[in-house]
Amino acid sequence: MPHPVIALSGNPRVGSRTTGAATHVAERLAADPADVRTIDLAGLAGQIFAPEHAAVDEALAAVQAARLVVVATPVYKASYTGLLKSFLDRYGPNGLAGVVAVPLVVSGNPAHALAGEVHLRPLLVELGAVVPARSLTVLDSQLADLDDAVDRWLAGGAADALATPVAIGSAR
Repeated sequence: MPHPVIALSGNPRVGSRTTGAATHVAERLAADPADVRTIDLAGLAGQIFAPEHAAVDEALAAVQAARLVVVATPVYKASYTGLLKSFLDRYGPNGLAGVVAVPLVVSGNPAHALAGEVHLRPLLVELGAVVPARSLTVLDSQLADLDDAVDRWLAGGAADALATPVAIGSAR
């Protein structure tokens, strides 16, 4: 059975803080944390461009079948990682149609606060995902108390945006 909530991490390091943040946010947004599956793309990096890529294909199908996906990336050169882009490039037009996506950006610098809105959100929308709330940007310094950052993001309108019938993905 597919997991209704996916935490997708585009950090090129296995077990990164970005992956931990993605899982934490997905568990906060899930009705039941047991419904969350984490996909750490760092563990699949060797297959992204390989002729044999069964694990990547399975991850693509899992994300496509999810009701909600938290798409997380650290900021690299003021944008998302090439690893995340390479994975998402494997979808065709509207490959994420009907999937609700939450862009999550982990940054060391407050100057990159809009990286999720300016770069990651348009990519997800281009793939057909529904992105009803603003991107969640978390500074490295906030990772120690991630709940506080998530609470502020939810109180700032994300909770209402994600609670709408369209955001819930009633067709799924």
